[in-house]
This record gives sequence, structure tokens and C-alpha cells, in this order.
Amino acid sequence: MRVLVGLSGGVDSSVAAALLLEAGHEVVGATMKLWGGAGDSGCCSVADVEDARRVASRLGIDHHVFNFVDEFDAAVVVPYAQAHSLGHTPNPCIECNRHLKFGKFVERAGRLGFDAVATGHYARIVRDPAGPSQLLRGRDTAKDQSYVVSMLTAGELDGLMFPLGELEKREVRERARELGLPTWAKPDSQEVCFVVRGPGSDARRRFLAERIELHPGRLIERSTGAVVGAVPAVELVTVGQRRGLGFSASGRRYAIEVDVATASVVVGTEEDLLVDHVELTQRTWVADRLAVGALVAAQTSAHGRARPVRLTKTGADYLEGPARRVAPGQTVALYEGDQVVGSAIAT
Repeated sequence: MRVLVGLSGGVDSSVAAALLLEAGHEVVGATMKLWGGAGDSGCCSVADVEDARRVASRLGIDHHVFNFVDEFDAAVVVPYAQAHSLGHTPNPCIECNRHLKFGKFVERAGRLGFDAVATGHYARIVRDPAGPSQLLRGRDTAKDQSYVVSMLTAGELDGLMFPLGELEKREVRERARELGLPTWAKPDSQEVCFVVRGPGSDARRRFLAERIELHPGRLIERSTGAVVGAVPAVELVTVGQRRGLGFSASGRRYAIEVDVATASVVVGTEEDLLVDHVELTQRTWVADRLAVGALVAAQTSAHGRARPVRLTKTGADYLEGPARRVAPGQTVALYEGDQVVGSAIAT
């Protein structure tokens, strides 16, 4: 099989390519150039492109660079800034997967005549000759990345390969070391690739201030309606946030609601964070849409704990509570056991 591997310049995609070669596939590597801003850093940076090239040379495979800078800006960066301007908390890595890694990249691979696309994600694809492909959690529960690919459909899974799905991270690094891959000890990328880190800790603020207008906001105590403090930019506050709100109170306080229109943030107790339902939009299903009343597990962050919920229908899809609020803009991945059954975005 002729496979195009997305070489990100990290250890995971490097080993994914090596494993496919060992399995007898015809392998070609390609790296997406996504960001050309000042201080070009993070995943898919200039340095990562060079690391990917060195890996390809070590493995003896061809390597290409696909320039998707304009597409990345339109599909990920601009919506990221727009979401913050509404007081939402977007997940740019998932949107990059949706539109670039498993969108433009896969489309380019098809035009070039490849049979499949592979990445270094820690997730598993199970192919059933009698039914649609299934998406499962990675075997390494500490590194499982099924959440960030939960928007994939069964049809999209048919053309994908996740060679690391059955491996643990330690095994991947050891394999890379044995193969002499230059990325074997490279740290994992942890940051949003286009938010350039620099002096201080306000990188996100600096980035967004160049793209949207930021407004100081009032902190309002939910129980009394009293103004109890202020934040420098209401657009930077996330529902559920506790640290960095800049005021003291007897007991912990969390951001309960963010209202950009009135430049206010309602704060309250942990109990105030509980809601009876979460409305969902942009729903995707790996296979068939689940029926109303289905009992599933919902995960609202990459390494968060999934909790049992029941899907209901009241003009829209909901997760039945009570449970902690989900920040608007966040992806909610739905599971039955280890199987991803769908995903949506909280509103």
C-alpha cells in the first residue's frame, strides 16, 4: 500500500513512518507548513520541518512540504480570534485536525495517488468487513488522543492509519532510539502552535490583541450581584476558570458566565458551576447517530475524565446533568466504553 505519513517533526510521527516501512508499505513523508508568523514556533514550525526532513533521510524515504499557511489562517487562526471575541473558548488543535490534517492533507494525498494517510496519533482504528470502521481510544491511556480526532467519521477512517494505537509512549521512544531517529528524545509539543511564547505569561493576550479588541471586564458575584473585582480582558476568561481572576473571596470562586456584550464575568462557587444540561452543536457521528436517551460517556478536554451522561432532545441535542458547565466552544467527545461514537461543540 502506498501511504503518505504526516511527519510533524516529532517522535510519534517518526516512529509511525518507521513501523509502516517495516510492515512493507511504500512510505512517503510530508510536513504541513501552517504558520509563518513572527517567531514561527510550536508544532509544524520551521525547526519541525527540518526535523521531519532529517527523519525522512534517516528512514530513506522521500519528504515533501505542503504549504497550507493561507488555509490554516482561514480555518483555524481567524475563527480562534473570533471565538474569543464572543467570550468562547475554542480548541484550535481539533479544528486543525478537522480542516487541515484530515482535510486538506488527506485531499492532497488523494490527488497524488496515495492509498492511505497515516499520522502518529495514539488512537486505534478497527476495520469491520461487515460494518463501518470504528475509532477507539489508544492503548496507552496516559497518551490517548482519541479526543482530538473524535470529529472523524467512519468514511474518513477508511482512508487513515494510526500505527501507534496499540503502543505505549515509552515503547515509541525506545523504538525511535533503537532506530537512531533524531527525534527520539524530543519533548512533546504542549502549546498552541501559533501563539508565540516570549517574556512573561501573557502570550495569548498579546496574540489576540493584534487581532481583536480586548475589553476590561467586571467580576460579579452570582449570589449577591455585587461587583467584586475586575479582569483586564473579558475575552480571555474561560468558563470554569478559577486561577487568575484577580480577586480574593472566602472560598474558591470560578467563572460561571462570560458576557462580552456587558463586559462582565459572573463568578460563583463550585456548586454554581453545575448545570442540568449542555447544549451541543456541530454534531458529528463516527457511524450512526445515537438515539435520544442513549447513555454515553462525555469527555470535554484532551485528558479529562469522561463522565456518564444521557442524550436528550429538546429542540437540540443535550447532555443530561447535573455536571460542571462546559466552556462554550469546547469539543465534547462521546464514548461507549473505549469506542468514540461522536463529538460536538458546546454552546
